[in-house]
Order: sequence, then C-alpha cells, then structure tokens
Amino acid sequence: MALNENTQPVLQIDKLTKFFGGLCAVKDFDLVVNPNDLVGLIGPNGAGKTTVFNMISGLYFPSSGEINFQGESLAGLEPFEITRKGVGRTFQNIRVFPNLSVLDNVCIAYHPHAGYSLMDSIFRDRKYAAKEKELVERAQDFLEIFKLENIQNELAKNLPYGEQRRVEIARALACDPRLLLLDEPAAGMNPREIINLMDLIHFIRDRFKLTILLIEHQMRVVMGICEGITVMDFGEVIARGTPKEIQDNLDVIEAYLGKGAAHAA
Repeated sequence: MALNENTQPVLQIDKLTKFFGGLCAVKDFDLVVNPNDLVGLIGPNGAGKTTVFNMISGLYFPSSGEINFQGESLAGLEPFEITRKGVGRTFQNIRVFPNLSVLDNVCIAYHPHAGYSLMDSIFRDRKYAAKEKELVERAQDFLEIFKLENIQNELAKNLPYGEQRRVEIARALACDPRLLLLDEPAAGMNPREIINLMDLIHFIRDRFKLTILLIEHQMRVVMGICEGITVMDFGEVIARGTPKEIQDNLDVIEAYLGKGAAHAA
C-alpha cells in the first residue's frame, strides 16, 4: 500500500542491528509498514527473520537502530508494554496454554483490560463478578467470529493443529493490536489447513482493520496473500518488491537455491 503523505507508518525500522557476542544476526535492517498493509518477511533458515520479530516484540533488545510503532519508539520496552501499545504476536511453535480450555486461552488476553483490582479479585466482590462476566461474554463473542464457539470448553491440547493455530491467533487479536506479527503461521499445516489459514489472514486484516507482518516459508502463502515482500539473507535485506518481482529476482533465487539455479534462471 502506497504511503499517503498524511499517513503515518504503523511500523518504521531504521538500521536495526543485533549482535550475539561476535555474531551479527541482523545488520542495518530497514522496513516501513503502512496502515492495513499485509507484508511478508522471508529468507532461508538463519537469515535473521525471527530475530527481527523478537526485537520488535521486546524479547531481544537491539544492539543499535530504531524501532518506531505509530510514531513512538519501542526502545527499551518490555514485551508486555509493547503488547499494551498495540503489537500482537504469534510464534513459530504454537504457544497456547495446553491444559486450559479454548475459552480460557482467549480470556487470558482480556485480563489486562478487566477493569478490577487485585483486591477485587481476592475478595471476589460484585465488581469482580460483573467484570468477569463481561470478560467471558467478550471472549465468547470473539470465539464466534473465529468459528470456535462450539469447542470453547475443549482443552487446547486436544485440538487439531490447525485449530490450535486459530486459537493462538484469536488470543493475539483479543489484545486489540494494531499490528499483528505472525511467525510462520502455516508451519506444520496440511494443504487444506493452509488454504483455510490464507482465508483467515485476509479476513482478520479486513475485519479488524489490522496491519500484518508475517514470516513464512510456505511460498504458496507468501505469494498468495502478501502485497509486498522483504527478503533477508545472512542478516541483511537483499530484495524488496511485489510477489512477482521477488519471484523473478536472481538474488533471491540464489539465496534459496544457490548460484547454479540463479544462472539457470
């Protein structure tokens, strides 16, 4: 999506760099993501993609560089503070609470906005009861949107892989983010689940007016839903463009398949 001169980027990253000891995992990474964009970040294993996500979400502190979300710096903020500002996140390995129900997994995301104090929860007074009832009703409404209402009492660990991923995404959205980071959402999915996931990502972008940045190795997903793609290799950006431009880029072909494949192309 083209940036209107009156529109502020949702996410702007400048010269982001991360060292682990003497190893440079990410070097001078730049990215601008505008409102309602659906953007892919791809590259071979070890390219630095998840390290970028971990810096955006506060799991790692950058060695240098700037991360600005809606015009405010995220430098030095803890993950919970970044979540409160409006950045949601899923992980490559699904991180649902396996021994909690589907409903409780989503309710947890609402608790920072529950509206009652610690003392209210200890004494379970009227305010606590009313707010808990409201919280559960909001979570149930959310599950209905994601077509999970019929399994709300199932333990998350008993769900098929694709439905666990839907629960994880629903929980991330229950935090009311403006930016959603999806880390390999199609990992481990079968072809039918991948098709359903692609539809789901489009749906949540349009339904919730979200901006989405995703890491994905499934090229079917990347080429099928992303409007713009940034490619990393060895911690650096090697290409940017539309899916078609990236598909034909010789540097990208070489990064994935080697020099011989790039010359053959």
